[in-house]
Amino acid sequence: MKIAFIGLGNMGGGMAANLVKAGHEVRAFDLSAEAASRAQGNGCSVVPTVREAVQGTDAVVSMLPNGAIVESVYTAEVIGHAPTAALLLDCSTIDVATARKVEDAARAAGHEMVDAPVSGGIAAANGGTLTFMVGGSDAGFARAEPILAAMGKAVIHAGQAGAGQAAKICNNMILGATMIATCEAFALADKLGLNLQTFYDISSKASGQSWSMTSYCPVPGVGPQSPADNDYQGGFAAALMLKDLKLAMEAAASVGAKTPMGQRAEELYADYTAAGSGGSDFSGIIKTL
Repeated sequence: MKIAFIGLGNMGGGMAANLVKAGHEVRAFDLSAEAASRAQGNGCSVVPTVREAVQGTDAVVSMLPNGAIVESVYTAEVIGHAPTAALLLDCSTIDVATARKVEDAARAAGHEMVDAPVSGGIAAANGGTLTFMVGGSDAGFARAEPILAAMGKAVIHAGQAGAGQAAKICNNMILGATMIATCEAFALADKLGLNLQTFYDISSKASGQSWSMTSYCPVPGVGPQSPADNDYQGGFAAALMLKDLKLAMEAAASVGAKTPMGQRAEELYADYTAAGSGGSDFSGIIKTL
């Protein structure tokens, strides 16, 4: 299959490489020459513009920083330039309203389009073990599933247009809040004189267990290897967690949902990033405790 891939950053670069490994012909574009060069080294054909990337393709996959860029790229560069039969898959994490707006524009032009944000981080993007939450029609999901499966371990149909984005921001609101609670518990355990490995051995098998603890422990040397073992570098940047929490709070406000824990998590990550730690892993917030 001929696939255009737009956005070759920390996540997109690995995803595009896995499409190549799956036997697809990938035509890639990114504004960063360094990212484009890495993609070329991974077997992608790099082109100078989005319009050139999408010409003659069977599908277009994007991984972009925010909703404004997604809307601009699709409405100005993809729709009207990619073949009408091309499936459009946006894997960015953006607000639900923009996702639906872009998908409406795509459908009006004759395209099937899905929103398919991901969970799993850079290691999963490189390893092809992402989880995709997909919003779109049944027909769109059926076409998207084999493409996404080449980049992930799980591809789940969340519902109609925008449902993938809704699932992603709700999931990451849980992640942000539970990571803070996990950090608080380890900090408290330490101050109470508990050995942190012993506390991990207990809580990881008790009711306090969570993904933030057993898969991504914020304490160096405890649990499986995580960014904590690399001075909180790599992984999922705190600035990106803050972005997702802001999206969740905007969505909550739009439907009148009460999210006090999510709101407090947003406030704490806003303080953390404002202090200059936006580029470090989000689990590094333990250092503020």
